[in-house]
Amino acid sequence: MASILIIEDDLKQLKLYGKALRGYHLTCVSSMSAALKALDEARPDLIILDNILADGERGSELLPRLKLAAAHVPVIMISGTLGVRDQIGVLQGPRSAHYVLEKPVDLNELDKTVEIALTECGFAETIAALQSLERAEKIDVSEPDRRFTARLARQHELIKQLRNSAERPNVSGLARNFNVSRKTIIRDLQDLICRGQLAEEIYPDWRTEAAGGE
Repeated sequence: MASILIIEDDLKQLKLYGKALRGYHLTCVSSMSAALKALDEARPDLIILDNILADGERGSELLPRLKLAAAHVPVIMISGTLGVRDQIGVLQGPRSAHYVLEKPVDLNELDKTVEIALTECGFAETIAALQSLERAEKIDVSEPDRRFTARLARQHELIKQLRNSAERPNVSGLARNFNVSRKTIIRDLQDLICRGQLAEEIYPDWRTEAAGGE
């Protein structure tokens, strides 16, 4: 189950999100200080950020701090007050949001946007950038670095396959599909659970299984 950090102080809006995003683990906070504390405790897979918060805080101004704390986590900005110029500003630059949705939020659009952000943004973009650098040979890539990028790419595929599955993963089958050893798949599952990207319930024996390299 993917985790979403929602930064919103309007209880009515939170109820709407709760209905639209029932298939996700939601953590809801109402201020930037609470959001940064939540990020210290666990990294979500996605952040939904409202532009107008309590005590005069504005999400558009706080966005850079969020991206500094969790650069690889995609952000969906929600606003009923941002004009076109401000929306463009929020979507530009090194610490930008991936999407801006206007209020009142269309829940079907929100659901689709969340799904795309989780599967194609953030972690997936980081992997794509590493792979692109390797292909372009813009950096001195050693063999361990290449294995690291391949491991991240494989783990991202595992997330997409297993996150919404109710069945225990077939380690041997996954090893065959990815052309790696069972120990490598076990290590991948352990990494993902430790990082909070997969729930422990998906692989209950993750603490006791022996893992190793490829």
